[in-house]
Amino acid sequence: MKLQRKPEWLRKKCNPGEQAEMRTMLAALRLTTVCQQARCPNIAECFSCGQATFLIMGRDCTRQCSFCNVEKGSPLPTDRDEPRRVAEAVLRLKLSHVVVTSPTRDDLPDGGAGHYAATVDAIREQSPDTAVELLVPDFGGDEQALAAVLAVRPEILAHNLETVPRLYAVRSGASYQRSLNLLKRAAGLAPDIPTKSGIMLGLGEDDDEVQAVLQDLLRVGCSYLSIGQYLAPSKRHQPVVEYLRPERFEMLRQQALAAGFRHVESGPYVRSSYHAATYT
Repeated sequence: MKLQRKPEWLRKKCNPGEQAEMRTMLAALRLTTVCQQARCPNIAECFSCGQATFLIMGRDCTRQCSFCNVEKGSPLPTDRDEPRRVAEAVLRLKLSHVVVTSPTRDDLPDGGAGHYAATVDAIREQSPDTAVELLVPDFGGDEQALAAVLAVRPEILAHNLETVPRLYAVRSGASYQRSLNLLKRAAGLAPDIPTKSGIMLGLGEDDDEVQAVLQDLLRVGCSYLSIGQYLAPSKRHQPVVEYLRPERFEMLRQQALAAGFRHVESGPYVRSSYHAATYT
């Protein structure tokens, strides 16, 4: 497949100097962010504004998704002190809204649900006014793990579908129906906690498939949506099939809002946690 040339609207300039203070604090607290691990194009913007999405439970994912830059391998045991250090970072940054996520940890009996819960508890102890958004893996379909996460009452429970069912080969070990069921179960277990999902475009999906995914999300009670452009982290990752123009993302945003979503972020640079505080 011929590699697509990145268009001008995706040539975002990055000033490493704007990130220095945040990187220093994260290193001192021995914390990792998905901003760094996933090579997010918004890292300079967010870090310079004192925003970060924390990646708990290590850098290694037990799955082999071909689009993702998070490392693959055998994860280390979870760090029991990590929730305290995340909470300290939230306090130092004076965050009104924080997003916490993790690699998929199929090696853990609960998929890491207990560690998520401990992290929320630690944040609430030090920063009780901070809204907490959890972007969780599918926990292998374990409803008890999902219930344990919902029990600590995050302000938003997020889980990304990522792409259309036909292209799910890029999500090794995942299942479109399992991910959809997680959002449906979350809405059933805690109907007052809004759910959120995200998809990336440019992998070869067509418009009808995208609209079908949006309808599936609405049917399971999903309130919030993010739509962004897939950007291959390197030449060894899944290649980009198409770069969508900004006006197409705006059209999709308007369509999604008209269909029933409460809030939609849609644009070439949008990622799950981009402008996350605007959802609450």
